[in-house]
Parts: sequence; C-alpha cells; structure tokens
Amino acid sequence: MVSHDRRFLDNTTTRTVELSLGKAYDYKTNFSHYEELREERYQQQLRAYENQQKMIKDTEEFIERFRYKATKAVQVQSRIKQLEKVERIEVEELDHRTIHFRFPMAVTSGAYPLITKELSVAYGTHRVLHDIDLTIERGDKIALVGKNGSGKTTFVRAVMGEIPHEGELKLGHQVETAYFAQNQASLLDPHLTIHETIDRVAVGDIRLQINNILGAFMFGGEISEKKVEVLSGGERSRLAMIRLLLSPSNFLILDEPTNHLDLSSKAVLKEAIQNYDGTVLIVSHDRDFLDGLVDKVFEFKEGGVVNHLGGMQEYIRKIQANAVGEEAPTQSNQPLEKSEGRLDYEQQKAQQREERRQQQQLERIEATITQLEEQLASIEEQLSHQSTPQLLTDYDTTSKALQKAMSEWEQLI
Repeated sequence: MVSHDRRFLDNTTTRTVELSLGKAYDYKTNFSHYEELREERYQQQLRAYENQQKMIKDTEEFIERFRYKATKAVQVQSRIKQLEKVERIEVEELDHRTIHFRFPMAVTSGAYPLITKELSVAYGTHRVLHDIDLTIERGDKIALVGKNGSGKTTFVRAVMGEIPHEGELKLGHQVETAYFAQNQASLLDPHLTIHETIDRVAVGDIRLQINNILGAFMFGGEISEKKVEVLSGGERSRLAMIRLLLSPSNFLILDEPTNHLDLSSKAVLKEAIQNYDGTVLIVSHDRDFLDGLVDKVFEFKEGGVVNHLGGMQEYIRKIQANAVGEEAPTQSNQPLEKSEGRLDYEQQKAQQREERRQQQQLERIEATITQLEEQLASIEEQLSHQSTPQLLTDYDTTSKALQKAMSEWEQLI
C-alpha cells in the first residue's frame, strides 16, 4: 500500500518498509511508530558516520606526516591498507524540510465574506443542491465534507461563479478570493520555468523565501529550472497550489489541496493555513490534514448542508454518537475450542487469503471510484458551458454508478 495519508496508514497497516540508499528497512509497526524508529536509526547512523570520519581524518594525517620517514614506513603502509579496507558509512538524507511562511494578505474583508439564501444548483432535472442557507464569518476555517457526489465541489464552483445557480449567493465587502482546484494547473504558462512561475507572483518579504518554499513543495535545486511544459499533471497541480498561495487574498477556497502533496509538504501547507488571518473553505477527504485546522464542518448530504460547530474531532464524535445503537452488538454463545479460541494454522491461512481477496477488491473499487469522479468532474465542466440531453443523461448515469461504488466501498472498510 502506497499512501501519503498518515491516519489511513496508522489505522490499516502493521508493517512499514522503507527504501533508502539502495536498501530496504523492514519495520514491523505502523507509520507513526516507524517515524520514531527511523529517527533513532538516523541518529545512530550519524554518530557512527562522525566517528568514522574522525578516524579517517586522523589516519590520513598520520600517513601524510610520516609518509617519507623510513622508520615509520611499515606503520604508514599498514594505515594505508587499513583505509582501503574501510567500508564507508553512508548517512541517509531524512526529510527535515521545515519552513514557516505566512500567506500574503489582501485588505481585510467585510464581517461576512459569504452569505447564501435558498441557494440551489441543478444539472437538468438532477438537483444537486437545494435551498442552502449559510452565513460564513470572517476568519472562519471550514471543512466541506460528505460523500463523493454530495455537492461539495458544485457548491465551491457556484461560489466562484463557474456554474449557474438559483437563489442568493453574495460575496462580502472587499472579498478577494484565492481558488485552488485540480483544473487550475491548466492556467499555468507552459513556457516559463517553475522558478519563473513563482517569481512573477511573489511580492514583498515572501520573495526572500522563494527557493525555500519551492524546496518545501518538492521543487528544490535544479528541478526549479524545469519548464512547466515538461511537468507531470501532479507536479503542475502542486505548482499551481504554490502560485495561488503566494497571491494576496483574504478568502481561500481549496478543493482537495493535498492530493499531490507528500507528508512534509502537507505539514508546511497546514501550518500556513493555521496562521492565515483570512477565511478558508477546504474540500478534503484527508482527516489528518483537517484535524486541528478547521473550526467548523459543513456536511453535505441529500442536497442540503448541516453546519457542525467545532473541529474534525468534535464532528467525528457526533457522527459516532449518532451511530451508537444502530447496530446492537451480538455475543456468541459458542464455546471456545480447546485451543482457547486461537485459530489453527489452516484457519489462519484461510483468513489471510480472505483478507487478501478483500484488499484486492477494495483496491479495484477505489480505482473505479477515482475514474468515476474524474468522469463526473469532466461532465460538470462541460455542463457549465452547455446543457445537452446527452450530457445530462451521462451525468445521471455516472452519479448513480459513483453512488453504487461508494456503497460497496463503505461495506468493505
């Protein structure tokens, strides 16, 4: 399993394999404990490396000092052979990227950056959102959560004026938005380098940190001189994210901002948002990223929005509390086997086969969900420009297929 989702890894894995310097290190533990053990190993490597470097330096100085003295010839030759046999210790480069920066702020917005009344959005006869009444206050940091296809991205696109809507949607006084979505990467100039792209938008003191910021988002060193036109889709999305975050604003709207970020980059972004004085809306499935970041949660379901005060932990507690009692626990009256309930070898093998089968099925469904989400986003993009019977039919068919896949996925996890 390859993932940048720390919480998911901690909850699902019991073993972590790290590839470094051409070697594989096997840790029989989850990701968070692996990080602690890896740091311990790094410190041990570093101490061994420093001790070896001192020994090498002392030996080389001895050889240089007595190289031409006949009385020391035997010792010199012995030291030379000793050096030749030394297996040099390599120290892996741990990712210690640490950078602290603040988003450049525009003028202070009005007290209520966004107000909606009876906001509705429909694609043909399919109503995605209906009668949404929301008031967002200046400084709010809000997570938009809900099942895929529940209307989160549709709401964001309506706010940004990308799709038509019914009802009232009003941006507040002096609101200046900074909007990130996956399609923002297509707006980059392909003829510029990575560094030039950022250099053109960075203003003020933040310009002094351009190289550090690029490094924190995996564009350090010579990579920053690459042309945008040769970057992969994920790299372009990451660059679009940096470009956006360096543009002055007072209302950040981020749709799945962590999709192409590694753990260190996510930490940098999270801290920057925590220190941001403006208002933030974030669409994300990354609970670890949202935890400790947002102070409200808007849950999208059945075409409406439920406003939950408090952060992600409080929201999860509410959801879990509501679920209590829905499925009463059952206790088996079957007596334990003579092995005191422990599975015998054949049962263990059968269980392992079943777990592998379920994991493979889960991966297939997740791949299907990703494909359907991309198809749905493409159809929504086309519907924002024209509404044809075929597009509406495709939207309805894809939405139903996505809902079915999500139901299957929920049954497996």
